Amino acid sequence: MTRRRPEVVAFDVNETLLDLAPVRAALVEAGQPESLLGTVFARTLLTGFAAAAVGSWCPFREAFDAALAQEAELPADVRSSVADTFRELSPHPDVEPALRRLGQAGVRVVTLSHGSPDVAEAGLERGGIAPLVERTLSSEAVRAWKPNREAYLWAAGTCGVAPERMALVAAHGWDVLGAQRAGLTGAWFPRSERTYPAVYEEPHVRAEDLAGAVDALLALPA
Repeated sequence: MTRRRPEVVAFDVNETLLDLAPVRAALVEAGQPESLLGTVFARTLLTGFAAAAVGSWCPFREAFDAALAQEAELPADVRSSVADTFRELSPHPDVEPALRRLGQAGVRVVTLSHGSPDVAEAGLERGGIAPLVERTLSSEAVRAWKPNREAYLWAAGTCGVAPERMALVAAHGWDVLGAQRAGLTGAWFPRSERTYPAVYEEPHVRAEDLAGAVDALLALPA
């Protein structure tokens, strides 16, 4: 199937758009190594994915708390304080020009994450780029963790477009795979991952950076 230029581009939030540095700093302040963030974040996803796979569900914050409790001996109040720092995230420097380029091209922009919309909204406001985003979507609304296809189809339906006219941009290969299996156009670039997982089907768009991913989507035939 020939991919077409999307009418709506959805962006993953954590790591793709927003820098998790404040969470890492909070862990260090709690006496933990910087490297713990990667382990805890991955375990958070594992916790959510496993719940979804067996027909259950849990909010992102609860999955993060459970993952942190598994990896570090921290009191519940300290774990809660670390989780609170997700509301202190800021966009990576390349995000503003990428979103602005899409807007200038007449393409609608939304975010699609596992977590509370408050996290995305706070980060976009902090970066001064909230006006560039039409809406912040969370799969919490349908109690389905990405890469469950229901999350992507719900997002497309909420935006009033067919799945094939929506793209998902993410720095996580599993997210791009899920979007493509749901009929969306997937676009991957390296941020949190050095390479795209070789065991997955190829992404529709693979770029060296966020700007390249946006350019490639805009270059698709209308």
